[in-house]
Amino acid sequence: MQFGVVLQNDPPAWRVVDLAKRAETYGFTHAWTFDSHLLWQEPYVVFSQILANTHRLTVGTMVTNPATRDWTVTASLFATLNDMFGNRTVCGIGRGDSAVRVINGAPVTLKTLRDSIGVIRSLANGEEIDYKGNKLRFPWSHGSQLPVWVAAYGPKALALTGEVGDGFILQLADPTIAEWSIAAVRKAAADAGRDPQSVKICVAAPAYVTDGSEAGLAHAREQCRWFGGMVGNHVADLVARYGNEGAAIPKALSDYIAGRESYDYNSHGKAGNDHTSFVPDEIVDRFCLVGPPEEHIRRLRELEELGVDQFALYLQHDAKDATLASYGNSVMPLVNPAGRAKS
Repeated sequence: MQFGVVLQNDPPAWRVVDLAKRAETYGFTHAWTFDSHLLWQEPYVVFSQILANTHRLTVGTMVTNPATRDWTVTASLFATLNDMFGNRTVCGIGRGDSAVRVINGAPVTLKTLRDSIGVIRSLANGEEIDYKGNKLRFPWSHGSQLPVWVAAYGPKALALTGEVGDGFILQLADPTIAEWSIAAVRKAAADAGRDPQSVKICVAAPAYVTDGSEAGLAHAREQCRWFGGMVGNHVADLVARYGNEGAAIPKALSDYIAGRESYDYNSHGKAGNDHTSFVPDEIVDRFCLVGPPEEHIRRLRELEELGVDQFALYLQHDAKDATLASYGNSVMPLVNPAGRAKS
């Protein structure tokens, strides 16, 4: 299993770069950042410095969207980074959340998402495309290779991911939901004539390593409770579309938002915000990885058995350095012991 770290582009940007550098020394393979241009600083500027200050780390968006940037601009950004630093980028993309909602926009349709994936990947890979009636190609790009990983929750988005995505990003670590989601992506890939195993699976969720005490666990839960609120935004959209009865979405995903009333994007992705009180401890424990190192190892092995290729841990809490160190020293070596095959 590979490991990634998900960072927010909060100033100072050099702190983000430093965390990425530390992650690489501990054996992490990927550094992801949010892409929400009003809430945080510009990810691609930060990516250039992460790549310049590391050796093998791959950087990516978790996640960008087709609405706030022209698709050819997104392709150019990734192709430029690949030209400068080798093929060390991945485009994580979804329909859009905070980046579009804070400007009173809305997530794009799945058709728009599908079309954008084709344009971004083809252009970034040096291919000629038809875009708005013109045939386009980057004349300066040679050898760039950009995988596109799709973030999805609902049945139709999961199907799209299996049909066209190079990877699948699931932003929660609940094993029941992961199993259902991965199966849906694999089935869609097979139905489209693709090798289901060719779609990389990335589970992303907050991780907080504790000392095993009840007080430590309670603190970790409070630091990670924001994540249930973030996921709740997407679940609310699914419930509005599919309802909360029947088999379209699992009850393990939909039931917990019953007490959800509102969401303030000014506190998006921040520990300690006051609009996630509807998220119970059970959801924090299911969606996140909290507890002593042995609990993280157990959960990670469970996810690996389900077919997860990468676990990307969110560091939006008060123990960033300690979590990286715990994973590097106590968790990752036991998940991927010497001599054991890695994804």
